[in-house]
Amino acid sequence: MRAQLRKLSRAPDAGWWVRERVDMVLLAAKGWSAPLIAQHLGCSDKTVRRVLRAFEAKGVEALERQVRGPPPDLVQRQHVHAALAALLAQPRTWTSGQLALALREHGVRLGARQVRRYLADLGASWQRTKMTLAHKQRTDEVARARRHLSRLKKRPSREGRPLLPG
Repeated sequence: MRAQLRKLSRAPDAGWWVRERVDMVLLAAKGWSAPLIAQHLGCSDKTVRRVLRAFEAKGVEALERQVRGPPPDLVQRQHVHAALAALLAQPRTWTSGQLALALREHGVRLGARQVRRYLADLGASWQRTKMTLAHKQRTDEVARARRHLSRLKKRPSREGRPLLPG
């Protein structure tokens, strides 16, 4: 069993957690206590006890990471990606909140934060909106207003000439 554990910990695809858990099991087999193993490896003694109990119950498969939670819903993910792709193909600019509302028409209820995660999955880029009204200005009216304001400015006095005739 020790040879199998050593081989498992030296495998090129073994993660650091597998090597650490194998070390826990091997040190426990040598007679080390859980607090001593924890101190040596820099982890909690509760973690060491949990790993040792799991190893006794499940064997070698207990040394791998266990993915918690339900499995991913791939059908739902594809549905959301398709709906987002259809919305992003439209010639307009979206916020994540607007996309969340528009997705409801496709039968998808997500918040703005979750929409941003799906956008990251799609590799969609985004930019922060600019706080300017320059794109809404009429250039002819702006030029006329600037000319009018320049006429209202005070003019500096010319050297040697008073501002008011006297």
